Amino acid sequence: MDADDPLLRILACPLDKGPLTLLQEQNILYNPRLQLSYPIVDGIPQLLPSSGSRVTEDDHAKYLRTAAE
Repeated sequence: MDADDPLLRILACPLDKGPLTLLQEQNILYNPRLQLSYPIVDGIPQLLPSSGSRVTEDDHAKYLRTAAE
């Protein structure tokens, strides 16, 4: 998945229905509001609620810095 992919504009977190941030290096879509990451497997976002993984505070801070770059 690429940062310019138009699909990113319509993808939403399955839990809060808010936007997701693509973190290409980690190959995840990230919801900073809930601190959940969703994997991208073979280019396909895994957006089932059960696919989300809670991230640590350290990873959350790192992801926010990465998204700001």
